[in-house]
Amino acid sequence: MNRTADITRNTSETQVRVALNLDGSGVQKLNTGVSFLDHMLDQIARHGLVDLEVVASGDLHIDAHHTVEDVGITLGMAVAKAIGDKKGIRRYGHAYVPLDEALSRVVIDFSGRPGLEWHVPFTRATIGSFDVDLTIEFFRGFVNHAGVTLHVDNLRGVNAHHQCETVFKAFGRALRMASELDARAAGTIPSTKGSL
Repeated sequence: MNRTADITRNTSETQVRVALNLDGSGVQKLNTGVSFLDHMLDQIARHGLVDLEVVASGDLHIDAHHTVEDVGITLGMAVAKAIGDKKGIRRYGHAYVPLDEALSRVVIDFSGRPGLEWHVPFTRATIGSFDVDLTIEFFRGFVNHAGVTLHVDNLRGVNAHHQCETVFKAFGRALRMASELDARAAGTIPSTKGSL
């Protein structure tokens, strides 16, 4: 089964290309123009074992908002295409990830119903020059275009970088679990409705 996608999304604000392989080994090539975002996308690739290429060009002279949001949107589109009809997937995934004093939990459901529960009380407004408010925009864009339900909880943390990194690492691990093929469920849709 070929669970790959290559999506290009162009708007007047950004040009974004995402290529991924859900059954990869964590190989990544990232160039969004937002260094901290590249660092977080690397966490998804490495901990989710997703081969991921992201190239983005955006209106960074204004700020990083459109670029970060549109990368999330395009990644969501790519995951939706790669996951296909969802036959045989585990559907649900979860992960707890610590980094020193910080601990985050992410739970995902390939439900077909976009929904985001976001509970991340960042301890400061920026990480370097990166506005932490952009993280929810990234995940909102992802959720709405991947068609998933996502619960994100930072359970504790003092260092905002650690808080954010645990969220992205846990997301990668949860995505990996939920998208994995389950040999016991081969060819079936994991829903009593028969569709997702």
